[in-house]
Amino acid sequence: MSRPVLMTVDDDPGVSRAVARDLRRKYGSDFRIVRAESGADALDALKELTLRGEPTAAILADYRMPGMNGVEFLEQAMDIVPRARRALLTAYADTDAAIRAINVVDVDHYLLKPWEPPEEKLYPVVDALIETWRSVGDRSVEETKVLGHRWSAESFAARDFLARNSVPYRWYNIEEPDGARLLGTAGATADDVPVLVLPDGSVLRSPSESEIATAVGLTTTPATDFYDLIVIGGGPAGLGSAVYGASEGLRTVLVERQATGGQAGQSSRIENYLGFPDGVSGAQLTDRARRQAAKFGTEVLTARDVVGLEPRGSARVVKFGDGTEIAAHSVVLATGVSYRALQAPGVSDLAGRGVFYGSAATEAPTCKGLDVYIVGGANSAGQAAVFFSRHAKSVSLLVRGASLESSMSYYLIKQLEEIENVCVRTRTEVVEAQGDDHLERLVLRNNETGEQETVESGPMFIFIGAAPRTDWLDGVVVRDARGFVRTGPDLMTEGKPPAGWPLDREPYYLESSVPGVFVAGDVRSESVKRVASAVGEGAMAVTLVHRYLEEQ
Repeated sequence: MSRPVLMTVDDDPGVSRAVARDLRRKYGSDFRIVRAESGADALDALKELTLRGEPTAAILADYRMPGMNGVEFLEQAMDIVPRARRALLTAYADTDAAIRAINVVDVDHYLLKPWEPPEEKLYPVVDALIETWRSVGDRSVEETKVLGHRWSAESFAARDFLARNSVPYRWYNIEEPDGARLLGTAGATADDVPVLVLPDGSVLRSPSESEIATAVGLTTTPATDFYDLIVIGGGPAGLGSAVYGASEGLRTVLVERQATGGQAGQSSRIENYLGFPDGVSGAQLTDRARRQAAKFGTEVLTARDVVGLEPRGSARVVKFGDGTEIAAHSVVLATGVSYRALQAPGVSDLAGRGVFYGSAATEAPTCKGLDVYIVGGANSAGQAAVFFSRHAKSVSLLVRGASLESSMSYYLIKQLEEIENVCVRTRTEVVEAQGDDHLERLVLRNNETGEQETVESGPMFIFIGAAPRTDWLDGVVVRDARGFVRTGPDLMTEGKPPAGWPLDREPYYLESSVPGVFVAGDVRSESVKRVASAVGEGAMAVTLVHRYLEEQ
């Protein structure tokens, strides 16, 4: 089998040879190094490699090249080798252009000239490109076939579940010839959708998420009934706790209701997370954290709905929706928050049929030529606007407030200003969603003047509010008026612990009103709603878990 290709493209022969030399020195035994001295030559080489079935792992292209600059070349290269990772080689003066390319063209990294010493400046970038390429793979995604209606909410839910869990699949619309043929071959009807055809030929009709998870090989059953630490929730806080807990020798299980990553996992690019100067997508960050947790021995249970928590002596018992349970010495609650439902006529009826909560990246290819609407004014909404601007005819960001300054990071506001097909509409609310089998129109209202207008609409993506969804903890731990879980100093009243607190000491900083049950991330009352703080709290919670276990 041929070695994967690392390609370097630079019009300066000396620079081209130097890059190829440094790449060959470290990667030559595992990769074939191919160099080209123009964008056109590189595109021809990529076409020939693809025809021969040789995979391309990564491309390093110089920004300033005559005839076709590096960004223009990488745009065209994406059509030929869409799974190859991409980096720009730039002079210091071109840094702004490189950052724009990262934001708009989805370039993975940029690398400044000179890159000496390569051990510090070149190889870490290439290592990251190769790691990402290997995790994504370079094979056609057709292991699991999903058959369904284009405007079926259940079909969307199945695709979204697979995508967020990084399970390769291929989508077939049963209203098109290929989809209809496969539906008949599977012995199913339109009433059965979604229908999943697994690699071994077995067929699932209208499966639940738990059934899908089991069928595609995700772990849903715990290996044992007792652990040192149960982490509930697989967002950044939960993954942080899982990594630190398992790496420090605790028997750790992470329980996730749908897919690891939480809201952050759906972000198209997080650019203000420490250590990722070029930004990182939520999916990439989640995948790395999940693999890191698994490396240290964390057990990850997917599609398990936690419905109860009960202290039994020194044990903390977690109850599942199917009646089963597991127990541990300690628990970290890291369930995060969910987007609040948009309360307007027609919205709930069209959910999953043109109305989506979160970025729903699986819908991006269907947005071509359409006017997309995004509701919300925080970072998640801004990141989605940047992402969908690459696919849609136009993107309108609907913001209830007078401006973005109070809710969105400055860097993201400046990005949006530079994207031609993104329009920010402040003081605007959705008052109705209209359509037959899918979203077709929106009624918008200016909340300052009261004026309304009806607009033709493609998909609408909603990013409003933060609902902690902690009703299952009612009567177990102390929560604030909005449902967020109180911890540590926030539990104290006139210097005294909450009623029923059984220990002589005060609750630790991240400890709930139940000793041994800690809280991390967005679900904690008064927490900072940022990825970095969630990861930090997840790690801090494990430190406090150790302190608690030493007392037992």
